[in-house]
Amino acid sequence: MLLNDWHPVALSTQVTAGAMLATDLLETCVVLWRDSGGVLHAWEDRCPHRGTRLSMGAVRDDTLTCPYHGWTFGKEGRCTRIPALPEAPLKAQVNVYHVQELYGLAWVCLGTPAHAGPPAFPEFGDAQLRKVWCGPYDVRSSAPRIIENFLDMAHFAFVHEGILGDQQHPVIPDYSVETFDEAEYGSGVWARQCHAFQPQASKAATGGSDIEYTYRVVRPLTAVLTKHPPDSIREAIALLLQPLTETTTRAWIILALNDFTSSDDALRAFQDTIFLQDLPILESQHPARLPLTPGAEVSVACDRMSLAYRSYLKQQNLQYGVIR
Repeated sequence: MLLNDWHPVALSTQVTAGAMLATDLLETCVVLWRDSGGVLHAWEDRCPHRGTRLSMGAVRDDTLTCPYHGWTFGKEGRCTRIPALPEAPLKAQVNVYHVQELYGLAWVCLGTPAHAGPPAFPEFGDAQLRKVWCGPYDVRSSAPRIIENFLDMAHFAFVHEGILGDQQHPVIPDYSVETFDEAEYGSGVWARQCHAFQPQASKAATGGSDIEYTYRVVRPLTAVLTKHPPDSIREAIALLLQPLTETTTRAWIILALNDFTSSDDALRAFQDTIFLQDLPILESQHPARLPLTPGAEVSVACDRMSLAYRSYLKQQNLQYGVIR
């Protein structure tokens, strides 16, 4: 299922004409490169001749040259030259993947796309909101574990005490959990009317307040949190995951905020603080893959969104990064 979905792999600005960027996705080595016309390409980072990483070579005249034997490959991935045998038939073909650019990121699908494009993030198109890219953060944990942590409010008072939570206010009021199918976000599962007291809900906050959240899971490895600050417009945080392996993940975060005062660096630093507080917790969880088997972990009432997410993953027939 994940082979046929779209995954973030880089900032668009990281891939410039004439250069290559190596990354990993679903235990596959991928190389990104941009041709002279600005078109982005995503290939398997492997020469079909002897398996050398193409990203160790060079981009010249819209072709990639393997560093091992100098074989060159054109924009369609087909071999165009074998220096040692100039008259040899050119049958070699690099695996070429689907690639798109959206939300300032490069997205890759290794299989046959089940969706026309990446997951919905409508707040990105809101001109009233400022966009800031945070991360990426590499985590020794499965992607579903990271999404579930993002959906969990009960840890605020303990992992993010003094910022997102207060141990004097640990109670999580009841909230509503439902599936949704709508034009704006597509389909998935959401939690609404989620309330938590936060000493500092954002970089711009000057004091504690009760914040209302809405959580949406819009794809198995994508979640969007919308915040409804008092007397302000809706803000959003998108968590977009790049599964490197079943138990290692790269997390990308995009902020869509009504804060036009703080610097980009200050907003990233605030988000870094929050994520790096989560990091040791995520990496300590055992098993690293998210258990979907009934009774594998004890749950309580305020875990309703986590349970809904696990049920959603079962319905999506996710096998990767989970225990079924």
